[in-house]
Amino acid sequence: MIYVNLLPWRERAREQRRKQFFVSVGVAAAVGVVLAFGGYTYMESLIDHQEDRNQVLEEEIRELDRKIAEIEELEEKREDLVARMDVIQTLQAQRPEAVHLFDQMVVTLPDGTYVNEITQDGSRIQIRGLSESNTRISAMMRNLDNSPWLGSSNLQIIETREEGRIQVRDFRLDARQTRPDNGE
Repeated sequence: MIYVNLLPWRERAREQRRKQFFVSVGVAAAVGVVLAFGGYTYMESLIDHQEDRNQVLEEEIRELDRKIAEIEELEEKREDLVARMDVIQTLQAQRPEAVHLFDQMVVTLPDGTYVNEITQDGSRIQIRGLSESNTRISAMMRNLDNSPWLGSSNLQIIETREEGRIQVRDFRLDARQTRPDNGE
């Protein structure tokens, strides 16, 4: 029988497998490091891209906030202008009311009744005067109530006094200035 010594061959094979193992471990570690670096780089690029998008959104939000503030300012200006226009329209509508008031006072005043003072507070009118009789004051109140520009007459006081040989009645009454429905 022939004896062959296989120990050196086994030893070389074992040594070669050990080298292959370490080479494989080294290659796997290198691939792992490369993959980890690639993953890290990819995630960093995604984060940078999202931060860029967030920056764009923040700039747009600031721009929209500026525009909203501008719109609110314009809305305030518009409300001021509308309020001014309302005041002007009210003044335009009230301009002829004084003329109508004096015109109606002439029309509603019966003979024998005299007005000494007319005071106006808003739409409330206070009339002070004197009359020859109570019936003339009553006629004046009926005329005021039937007037398209005056109404709601309310007698406050009548005082009778002697003026020479004539009896005179001092009166004070309130009325409201109105506008006719037909828009005169």
